[in-house]
Amino acid sequence: MLSVVGTPIGNLSDAAPRVIQTLHAADLVLCEDTRVTSKLLHYFDIETPLMRCDEHVIASRVPQILSKLEAGQHIAFVSDAGMPAISDPGQRLVDAALDAGFKTEVIPGPSAVTCALVASGLAVQYFFFEGFLPRKISEQTRRLQMLATIPGALVIYESPRRVKKTLDAIAGVYPHRRVALVRELTKLHEEVVREKAPVLAQLIAGREDLRGECVIVIEAPTEAEAREVSIVGATPASVEDVIARGLLDNMAPSALAKMVAQQCGISRSQAYDRIVKYNQES
Repeated sequence: MLSVVGTPIGNLSDAAPRVIQTLHAADLVLCEDTRVTSKLLHYFDIETPLMRCDEHVIASRVPQILSKLEAGQHIAFVSDAGMPAISDPGQRLVDAALDAGFKTEVIPGPSAVTCALVASGLAVQYFFFEGFLPRKISEQTRRLQMLATIPGALVIYESPRRVKKTLDAIAGVYPHRRVALVRELTKLHEEVVREKAPVLAQLIAGREDLRGECVIVIEAPTEAEAREVSIVGATPASVEDVIARGLLDNMAPSALAKMVAQQCGISRSQAYDRIVKYNQES
């Protein structure tokens, strides 16, 4: 049998009894990083052997794993934290095990997605899990624009090293939406910072203490915003539209210039000149 096991996302005490029992009972534990999972096993005095099975090797390991299942072994699969296959390896193995007719089970565990949604305090009756955005800012912006009409909260994963740039991109595409940055989930220093997107980006830009994996929750578009985006596309109709909206929100010229540049595909200096001209003509 293949057991897909959800593991703690920060606080090891969150491991449920069934998680511990399954890892004890397994003949082998497949994991992303043996150093990470060995800490979990040591914490609960579990001596089950480990095998690396991350995204780089999982495809090549599938035949070997299926052979072990065929031989009657009980294999557990874990990611470094949370549920395997949710922005982590695992889906390929579950797919192969099911196709081969082996029994599979899921042992529930903590989820950063649901924890962050609840912690954000935003309306989350409907939500869309994006996971990690592309790393290039231009590709990030295009992807965020594609997500603009989804009628629910957006959930994004990000590393502390890249979160400032990602929040800048979000502010450029969704300047009127509230955004929550949730980090260090389940740990002693768990934190939720929630503001309008441009304000949050400015707040976090000045922080030097960002550690731990980050989850970003973006509130759903209003009905008016969704209608406008569906009519004019993922970005406003013109540079002037973006400038007008930013000025209504009392954005600083430098922050507004950055947002205009991101949304409209022009340089920041060109955006700043257009802002000056707009102010002179209005």
